[in-house]
Order: sequence, then C-alpha cells, then structure tokens
Amino acid sequence: MNRFLSKDFLSGLMFIGFGLLALYVGQKLAVGTPVRMGPGYVPRMLSFILLALGALVCILAVVNGSEPVERPKWKPITLVTIGIVCFGLLFERAGLIPALIVLVTIASLAGEEFKTTEVIGLILALSVLCTLVFKVGLGMNIYILRGVW
Repeated sequence: MNRFLSKDFLSGLMFIGFGLLALYVGQKLAVGTPVRMGPGYVPRMLSFILLALGALVCILAVVNGSEPVERPKWKPITLVTIGIVCFGLLFERAGLIPALIVLVTIASLAGEEFKTTEVIGLILALSVLCTLVFKVGLGMNIYILRGVW
C-alpha cells in the first residue's frame, strides 16, 4: 500500500492546506505582540498550530502507515450538500422549522435506511431544541414559521 495515499497522510495535507490558506487570507492583518495583540495575532498562531499538527500527522502516517482511502460515496455527499443549500435558501423565506424539515428529510435520504418515525422524531427534537436555543435563549431575531412567529 502506498503510504502517501492513506487517510492520515491526506488529512495531514488537508490541515497544512487550511493552515496555509489561513495565513494567506490573514496576511494583511496586523499581528502585534503577545502583550498587545493585533487582529491577526490569534489567526496567525492558530494557523501555525494547524500547520504543525498537519506536519505531525503526515510524518506519523508515513512512519506508521494507516488505512487506505476508500472511494467516495457520491449519494450522501450530494444529498447532504443539497439539504444544506435548501436549508440556507428556505431559512429566511419560510422560517426555521420548514427549513429544518427540508434539511433533515433530504439528508436522511442519504443513509442506507430511511425510517419515517425516526426522521419525524429528529425533526421534532431539532425544531424544539433550535427554537429554545436560538429564539428563546439567545433572543435572535429569526422567524420560526414565517408569518406566524
């Protein structure tokens, strides 16, 4: 097996890529000093931590080896992505609960088995929890059901 096509090595490369991207995006921010931190201090330090973690994961993957990468499963990737996009489009237009219903229903179709009772229970639990957290607890100005609440 090729150690450079293992899950651990590729995830380490992903960490390094995100660290480099964060450094590039935040390069114009003033860093400052540890005593007088600028707006770019924490993002830059987190980028360095991400780079170091990625390098460590890559080195350990090459030394120890790990599982090979499996082929991507396109059905779950596509359906979950479509569900998130539909949630984003419906959230402002219809409210939180209709957006959650569409998201959970579409994302549930991505799994191996679809149980209607479990999906309905998840929709109810998420609706109550999100309403309590975002509308009641945090007092956010969002619609739960557009035109009603």
